[in-house]
Amino acid sequence: MVRLITLNVNGIRSAAKKGFFSWLSKQNADVICLQEVRADLSHLNDQIFHPAGFHTYYFAAEKKGYSGVALYSRLKPKRIQEGLGFDLADKEARYLQADFDNISVASLYLPSGTSGEERQTAKFDFMLRYDAILQQQLTESRDYILCGDWNIAHQKIDIKNWQSNQKSSGFLPEERAWLDRLFGTLGLVDAFRVLNQEPHQYTWWSQRARARENNVGWRIDYQIVTPKLASTIQAVSIYKSEIFSDHAALIVDYNITL
Repeated sequence: MVRLITLNVNGIRSAAKKGFFSWLSKQNADVICLQEVRADLSHLNDQIFHPAGFHTYYFAAEKKGYSGVALYSRLKPKRIQEGLGFDLADKEARYLQADFDNISVASLYLPSGTSGEERQTAKFDFMLRYDAILQQQLTESRDYILCGDWNIAHQKIDIKNWQSNQKSSGFLPEERAWLDRLFGTLGLVDAFRVLNQEPHQYTWWSQRARARENNVGWRIDYQIVTPKLASTIQAVSIYKSEIFSDHAALIVDYNITL
């Protein structure tokens, strides 16, 4: 059994102060994928950011204190890949992949378009470029587990106020149609929904208007897997008992070996 955890930490130093690493040490996880690390490597020298028993990998954005992803693994990967080969993914440090024997695990931080039209255009460009990469990966002999903050709620059950957010970045028709394509035409699988079809299963809440307290949220964090891995999913959960970030950790157990 392999346990994977993904979490947008909204600043890893902030999450550390809120007890994230203490919690993580008790989770029996094999691989942890983090997004929005928001720290230069020089800020991560403290041992707390290199938890015992894990090989730790950080990919920091060129812009200090912005974006960034991380991946921790108990088993040392055969290979680490930073970025996807285009500027938005690479300069903003939005993708980090660990290759094991027959499986690759990635930490992905897809851009948000909430700040305006320019960033939404950049988000669409990222989606287009990443789509081509996903198509290529699906032709390979290895399987993929793509963990992270995809910044898109897929269906109406994945967002509390779906009616009023149909023109909001993260729930635009074009964004949702792209996920339809990933889960339909391409055959990728939303691991959480394999075992949990219930509504109100959110992973992100606005920090305004007591949204988390009232569970007015969005499910925008995923573990998306290649088709053969769907049958290996044993358990899924969203951890909400403690707050480390404006996101919650998504935990999935797989009947696989790395």
